[in-house]
Amino acid sequence: MVLSSQQMDPKIWSKLPEDVLEYLLSFLPLKTFLKLKSTCKHFKTLLFSPPFISKHSSPSPNSPDSSPFSSFFLLSHPQFPRQYPLFDTVHNNWRNLSLCVSPVLPSSSSVLLSSSNGLLCFSKSSSSSFVVTNVLARTSRVVKFPTLPFSFESLTLVCGSNNGYKLFVMSTFGSSRSQVFVYCSLVNSWSEFGGFDLVLNENHHQEGVFYDGCLWFITPEPYFVVGMNLDNGEWKRFNFELPSELTFARLVSDGDKKLYLISGNGSNGISRSMKLWELDGNSKIWVEVENVPELICRKFLSVCYHNYEHVYCFWHKGLICVCCYSWPEILYYKVARRTWHWLPKCPSLPDKWSCGFRWFSFVPELYAFV
Repeated sequence: MVLSSQQMDPKIWSKLPEDVLEYLLSFLPLKTFLKLKSTCKHFKTLLFSPPFISKHSSPSPNSPDSSPFSSFFLLSHPQFPRQYPLFDTVHNNWRNLSLCVSPVLPSSSSVLLSSSNGLLCFSKSSSSSFVVTNVLARTSRVVKFPTLPFSFESLTLVCGSNNGYKLFVMSTFGSSRSQVFVYCSLVNSWSEFGGFDLVLNENHHQEGVFYDGCLWFITPEPYFVVGMNLDNGEWKRFNFELPSELTFARLVSDGDKKLYLISGNGSNGISRSMKLWELDGNSKIWVEVENVPELICRKFLSVCYHNYEHVYCFWHKGLICVCCYSWPEILYYKVARRTWHWLPKCPSLPDKWSCGFRWFSFVPELYAFV
């Protein structure tokens, strides 16, 4: 049989099922596809299609960090409704496209609250529920609030090693003492436990930190560290002293092996310096790792303007990120190189901006189950 050299009828492409088209286009070289995406809005969205991501998200043996989809800082801000700008932490630049959640969250009332292992958790007040979604796989699960009415703080999404996840959330409605609710995806149900009052108050921008099998928090002054076992709801307190002369303190964990502390140090509630500490697992004492360089420290403290309740931290693939709710940049520390850096401001951010900067670690994972 002799094949014709004529071009294929364009109508055939229009009749192909969407998943077949995505699969065929995923075989294009990355550079070719990036040129092609400017010709069609649909082609542009295919950058986040499951076949394309699965093909290009696996690092090569010669360059483990070569994947263009390996890790991002994701920015959530009221001036970017339903669009989430992405900063590529591998190539150290802002992406020209934002992550769009419209296919999985058609409602405009959703608010991004937490991220873990490629999953994002939103609240939808209009439907009294949370939504956990894998944007790449275009899958999502609606988790109804455990009770109504429901007022909550400190939601944290924790992904386990068994393809399941848990939602930790505190509620203070209708009680003088806070209550804790934990949702387990494996059994699709909520459990209710007693809360720990001092976890709340000024640290509402800081999520819990998973370390050594528990979710840990640092209380407002007087500072001490408390943790909750997500399986049985038991609270415990670390029996060791925190560094002295703290004006604020935030915890960061690399997932389960190391626990870090970011602190402001000074007197009378005014920070004069910032330090990074690491917990020695054997002696249970805080060991000073780095003193934030003076010029960097001055800038960060000036943008906070001593509103330390706006400060929050998170871990992202070897980086310790220190953020301010009212400032559009991230101060981050490269653990391996022991160096501090500033993330440049998002170029699409308007000249006049307001508070509301929430940063998240976003590491795409096609097969993260919701």
